[in-house]
Amino acid sequence: MNESVDTATTYLAPRHAHLPFECGGAAVRAQCRHLATVITVSGAVDTNNVDRVSEYAKRFMLPDKAFVLDLSGVDTFTAHAVRLLYSIDASCSAAGVEWAVIPSQAVNVTLLATHEDATFPIAETVHEALHYFADANSARRRLLLPLLTKTA
Repeated sequence: MNESVDTATTYLAPRHAHLPFECGGAAVRAQCRHLATVITVSGAVDTNNVDRVSEYAKRFMLPDKAFVLDLSGVDTFTAHAVRLLYSIDASCSAAGVEWAVIPSQAVNVTLLATHEDATFPIAETVHEALHYFADANSARRRLLLPLLTKTA
């Protein structure tokens, strides 16, 4: 009896596990942090799954919350997959949301080879992107502080 209980519990996922969403070769994981929503993509992003990855990622875009697209775990990024970046850029611009992408080597190579004129907000790490968003928030607060002081 103890063996069946132990065996059954080994197949259960931990309660707070952030299991990735499988998108045909790409694993997509979402995490809401204090400064931004972080979407982490790993695996292959190509013609077959770029639309699914894009739609799934955009589901987690929140108004007034920065957005980080972490592609550092992507090992295959085709020229067609660049649509993901354009789609996220357009959605963030429309919503007035700041965003940043963390590219992998495969993403950088594809961007250089196919879309040399593309300009996306790039950060080296998620930590760097979050630090940038924190600095931007602090700057906005400093600008607003004189407006909030009492004059009476």
